[in-house]
Amino acid sequence: MKVHEYEGDSKTKLQELIKDIKIAMLTTVNENGQLRSRPMATQEVNLDDALWFLTDTNAAKVSEVSQQQQVNLVYMDEKSQKYVSISGTAQTFRDQSKVEELWNPLLKAWFPKGPEDPLIAIMKVKPEFAEYWDAPSGTLVQLFGMVKAVVSGTAYEGEGTQHEKIKFSETA
Repeated sequence: MKVHEYEGDSKTKLQELIKDIKIAMLTTVNENGQLRSRPMATQEVNLDDALWFLTDTNAAKVSEVSQQQQVNLVYMDEKSQKYVSISGTAQTFRDQSKVEELWNPLLKAWFPKGPEDPLIAIMKVKPEFAEYWDAPSGTLVQLFGMVKAVVSGTAYEGEGTQHEKIKFSETA
């Protein structure tokens, strides 16, 4: 497993892994110190800048982020065996031009008044650390690898699995 400061290829790989996974589980810390997770639709991924979401200003996550900015995002696609965890700092704010930039018609299900809805807030998550597991092998290859590990008495390594940790620098 590699652990290193951000490198271009690592960030490109990470962006490629999550580009088609539309929903992330966002974990925040509530006022009692408990972790809370909920699904969030990712509106934009730009690891040079941030991951962008739209949320309701009255949602608990908005007050949680105002108290504790550290959050975690988990992207998972079981079918393609892609798993990504991104921790970073979040902030929420109002910015009508950014709302319009991120808006798509499906969001009307949550914001019936459209992009002009006064309850829409932007949530920006700046990544600090990420870890991914990418097992592009098919299910049969993985199953064979697990059976081989059981028979041989060795730990399953994950045939063809890529696992990497990426630390984003403060200036990234």
